[in-house]
Amino acid sequence: MLTVEKLKGFGADVATGLSRCANNEALYLRLVGITLAELSSGSLGAALDEGDPDKAFALAHKLKGGVNNLALTPISIPLGELTELLRNKTPGDHRALYEQIVAKTNELAAL
Repeated sequence: MLTVEKLKGFGADVATGLSRCANNEALYLRLVGITLAELSSGSLGAALDEGDPDKAFALAHKLKGGVNNLALTPISIPLGELTELLRNKTPGDHRALYEQIVAKTNELAAL
């Protein structure tokens, strides 16, 4: 079961995330679960595989907003980097950053 203590151990800035949820722990944990499901859907990876930078950017930007609002720092750093690369239409294979996001998402899911 996901707890605030486990999220702290993961590296999330729980105090900030909770403050954005009116210090409602149940709401915060529910939103983390929803965000985790969105991250785990694989839609961002599929958009990258399809070579659709506009779709990949839209998905990365949406995910980044949720992750940042919940202060899930270990995921927000590589996701922010990927979002900016896609925003700027930087050419190249961005799979390495995506794999970092997947690894951190899997770590969060294991909590």
